Amino acid sequence: MTNRIRQIALGAAAALAVVNTANAQPDDRAGEQTSVVLVHGAFADGSGWRGVYDRLVAKGYRVAIVQNPLTSLEDDVNATNRVIDRQPGRVILVGHSWGGTVITEAGNHPKVAGLVYVSALAPDSGETTAQQYEGFLAATEFVIDAQSDGFGFVNPDKFTAAFAADASDSDAAFLRDSQVPINMAVFATPVSRAAWRSKPSWAVIAREDKAFGEGMLLHMARRIEADITEVPGSHALFMTQAQAVSDVIDRAARETRQQAAETKAAGAN
Repeated sequence: MTNRIRQIALGAAAALAVVNTANAQPDDRAGEQTSVVLVHGAFADGSGWRGVYDRLVAKGYRVAIVQNPLTSLEDDVNATNRVIDRQPGRVILVGHSWGGTVITEAGNHPKVAGLVYVSALAPDSGETTAQQYEGFLAATEFVIDAQSDGFGFVNPDKFTAAFAADASDSDAAFLRDSQVPINMAVFATPVSRAAWRSKPSWAVIAREDKAFGEGMLLHMARRIEADITEVPGSHALFMTQAQAVSDVIDRAARETRQQAAETKAAGAN
């Protein structure tokens, strides 16, 4: 009986090893890990990425979350670069909303292999975030209360409809009451060099996003020639559509990894 139990245990261990090998990232086995860095947008912090984080970690990725101060573009880019510096291997850099402007600048970091825009802004070199809104109808439900010190919050009475219409009542309330104000002056700061001009991009767009005028998100994503995925959902898709968002990030990581392998093979020949 003892030998039989030992055989069963050894068989189970062998099967588990096969499963773990199958689930491991190919680049982990090659010693070239892919990391993911998540960058939140205005009026939020990094906690909303938890669902995306959990799913990517389960797939074997190393995931780090930036906590932007939202005080200036330079400050947010510096905060992002500090996190990128700590990651092993190549990095997939992900930004939501204002975080898209941040990754457009921070994405020039040499470790960054690809950019994922999650209902995010994507200015060009020399452009400001505010310029992205020109030519589009105003998002009337997304009301920002500017304070006397120049920082802004989303109006609490409008928050759920404008930001998190598809979230549960408790989640929407938590997002509303944990808002991080942004220095409104950041929207007038130009990007110095747009990383999407030299690095591949993916975009996840929520069809019911009320933070932007109709057509604005698709216009930006098409202009940067991103691989576009549309999903149902509100501006809070980074939380409410965590599966769809993590799937696109995983695809971006796999495709950039394949591209790197092909480039390496071509160089060897």
